[in-house]
Amino acid sequence: MSFREALIVWLRVAVLSFGGPAGQIAVMHRILVDEKRWISESRFLHALNYCMLLPGPEAQQLATYIGWLLHRTAGGLIAGILFVLPGFLSILALSVLYAGFQELTIVQAIFFGIKAAVLAVVVVAVLRIGKRALKNAYMYMIAAASFVAIFFLDVAFPLIIFGAALIGFLGSKFNPDKFVVIKGHQSQVGVATPTVDAMLHEGPQDHMRPTIARTVKIAAIWLMLWLVPLVGMLMALGSGNVFTQIGLFFSKLAVVTFGGAYSVLAYMAQEAVQNYGWLAPGEMLDGLGMAETTPGPLIQVVQFVAFMAAFRDAGELNLFMAGLLASVLATWVTFVPCFLWIFVGAPYIESLRDNKALSAALSAITAAVVGVVLNLAVWFALHVMFGEVNVVNAFGFKLQVPVIATIDIASLILTVGAFVAMLRFHVGMLPVIFVSALLGTAWYMVA
Repeated sequence: MSFREALIVWLRVAVLSFGGPAGQIAVMHRILVDEKRWISESRFLHALNYCMLLPGPEAQQLATYIGWLLHRTAGGLIAGILFVLPGFLSILALSVLYAGFQELTIVQAIFFGIKAAVLAVVVVAVLRIGKRALKNAYMYMIAAASFVAIFFLDVAFPLIIFGAALIGFLGSKFNPDKFVVIKGHQSQVGVATPTVDAMLHEGPQDHMRPTIARTVKIAAIWLMLWLVPLVGMLMALGSGNVFTQIGLFFSKLAVVTFGGAYSVLAYMAQEAVQNYGWLAPGEMLDGLGMAETTPGPLIQVVQFVAFMAAFRDAGELNLFMAGLLASVLATWVTFVPCFLWIFVGAPYIESLRDNKALSAALSAITAAVVGVVLNLAVWFALHVMFGEVNVVNAFGFKLQVPVIATIDIASLILTVGAFVAMLRFHVGMLPVIFVSALLGTAWYMVA
């Protein structure tokens, strides 16, 4: 397999990567495991298990991991960057349109329908992840505890994920049959040996052997690429500048948000809307709609959030130039850590392919993610369906109570229709969003 062939395949993966992490991982599996036979099922799932443990977008990290397996650091960079690039360009164009023409009725009308469809997409994601992860009562209990902790008690994301990992680790010692849910070592009979497995037949390649010296070198390079720009902005612009805030916030996001793209979105949406005031809840859903309908990682919505934040606080800069710079900054600090996690951790993970305790921890984390994503779905539903939501604190619980009189019947009908189309009739995500946008536009224009 030539490097040129790999470049073409990774570009194809990137362009076809619609539909959030579940759809993107399915595309990679179909092309890399089934069609190209680059990597075996067991190695693919082992890499995926590790990426699910990391903060940030697991699909982009999985692409980077497999690219690294095949062609060392250069392969990881090509796979990871190409996975992001189409989405970055698409959302940048949509952000310019949204910021410049948001007040136009037609733009408002289009996104009115998209919001309802995106809510249905998130609900379906909860069901799909749950079907894969919740295989027994233990996993259901972890998911339920995760939802209660985050929705009612405001427990931090990292604590939930680390707590789930600890439960999974302990469970592997006392009841491994119930806790090792993610099976990462399935064999395939009667087919040719995949490229990576054939390459490793004689033992690990040099770049796959973990060494302290190489780890320190790689970590130093990527930490400098990540942190030096942040320190420079903090010294030159101060902590109150919008660019400094964007850099620091999305850097923190890259570290503390475990459990995949939807859990990242839950944390980001609440912070960007409630803490920083960069966006309204409806605008956050508009951004998520952009990310759902463009190729690449769902977390690429970070650049829309950053674009709008800088556009509204541009200072002496041109509004659109401020948005462009903020988009680049948010993308940089979001994805540079992803390369750090893979290039530093992958050699060690390759040496732990048969560790049952790690698999059990990953299984419990996946179950906890179901609760986290359910929190995101409920939070979005409240702000899509109702014009006003009150927060009530009682007995240590935080209750979000919608004002029934502010319910939006049109949004409710569109959401239910999108949900039924996807779940009952198995209509694809893009057609559902397209039709919802058309129906929402028609309703909005008439009403």
